[in-house]
Amino acid sequence: MAGIKRQRGEIMKLPSGSLRVRVYAGVDPLTGKRHYLTETIPAGRNAEREAEKVRTRFLNEVDEKRNPRTRATLNQLLDKWLDVADIEPTTRMGYVNKLNKHVRPVLGKLPVGRLDAETLESFYASLRRCRDWCGGKAYVKHRIDGEHTCTATCRPHVCKPLSASSVRQIHWILSGALSRAVRWRWIAVNPAGQAEPPAPPHPDPQPPNPADAARIINESWRDPDWGALVWLAMTTGARRGELCALRWQHLDLAAGVLTLRRSAYLDEHGELQEKDTKTHQQRRVALDPETIEVLRELHGRYVERLAQLDAHADPADYVFSPEPDNSRGYRPDTITQRYGRLAARLGINSHIHALRHYSATELINAGVDVRTVAGRLGHGGGGTTTLRVYAAWLSESDQRAAGTLAARMPPRPVAPTQRMVASSPYQRIAAELREQIAAGRLRPGDRLPGVAELATAYGVSIGTAHRALAVLTAEGMVSVLRGRRATVAGADTRYGTR
Repeated sequence: MAGIKRQRGEIMKLPSGSLRVRVYAGVDPLTGKRHYLTETIPAGRNAEREAEKVRTRFLNEVDEKRNPRTRATLNQLLDKWLDVADIEPTTRMGYVNKLNKHVRPVLGKLPVGRLDAETLESFYASLRRCRDWCGGKAYVKHRIDGEHTCTATCRPHVCKPLSASSVRQIHWILSGALSRAVRWRWIAVNPAGQAEPPAPPHPDPQPPNPADAARIINESWRDPDWGALVWLAMTTGARRGELCALRWQHLDLAAGVLTLRRSAYLDEHGELQEKDTKTHQQRRVALDPETIEVLRELHGRYVERLAQLDAHADPADYVFSPEPDNSRGYRPDTITQRYGRLAARLGINSHIHALRHYSATELINAGVDVRTVAGRLGHGGGGTTTLRVYAAWLSESDQRAAGTLAARMPPRPVAPTQRMVASSPYQRIAAELREQIAAGRLRPGDRLPGVAELATAYGVSIGTAHRALAVLTAEGMVSVLRGRRATVAGADTRYGTR
């Protein structure tokens, strides 16, 4: 090949007649080798003039440090980025899974410098059509690699799009890696900043309705220890990992406070580990009297098992455990699978995280302010996340706030000839309890049934039963003390009469 040398850069004539422009751009930081910018100009009458323009452009890019400093591929960038990125173990595993499944097979071998907004947006569009990158071609999806005799498990491929939420997550993962590449001067511009990911999906939490929540509680109570876990998930809104990492030393039943400090997760080897909570902050959650009673009974069963094992209680033992001595916590996926089987038996479309949604929506619908709900759930941003996720319930909560206020009002005077008619389930429960107290069947100091018992007896939700007791408490007919069941007012119940 004949070459026409220049002071900086060179234009080489190839046997085909094309011209190759090459300009030295420094040392590749990844390989340590000399790095060149190259481009080939097709043969033609104006080839030399076009080649000179390309050489000038390359020189300007080198002088202004706008050129890619490396020929590294996206795979190499992702490896380097994951090696230095400071992210949570569970977050890292999620990143690695998405990159290995969706990104590396398609874009991994592409040089970082050739990645642009058009490529990324085409990539996102393809994922939204089919997560398996079939390209519209029909084929049989085999469950076993290599030669084998096909069975019923080898089925024709059916396109299944990747959700908009997952594609957005992939976009932000790539954006983080490419942003680091810009900082390292591997590339001049972050192409992810110019690409447009799918629009964010509208938040759609789907908590069980009160009737289904009551069915879930009743079914879970076939195993009282499992029932206690489901109950606590509903009343506190704790995440599954936080419940798995909960220890007895985190409970102050006398004060009625639960402290969530840690969260359980599975590492890349499938081993159970613990870390900080999702927001890296511990939070204290107040417990209602019924939940305190549930946890006292749970602790009593725990102590009884230890006595049979000739062992002693340890505050560091787990509250929920598959072991008789509570020495090991549950795996989060075990909780998810067991709850899924429970919901399937009842014919309810629900998952364990829906109990967290139930807790949030019931509090909002009861008129509790958003900042308080955010604090119980462990949401950051002073309630911004809570507002975004549960905005659909705010208007409903405004309507129900009127009912909450009405429940706290003094009883409306009724003419002697009129008869009070309960117009809603909680009023019907309150009316029947009021009648029993007036007739003397419930005497001062007697303990009333718990909200769970009332909910089961009347076929209503826990919240409805609790609301009926709140009506009687506001009327002064019932006394509620922390850590104990509601009692008929009129006797000193500080130390309990029964």
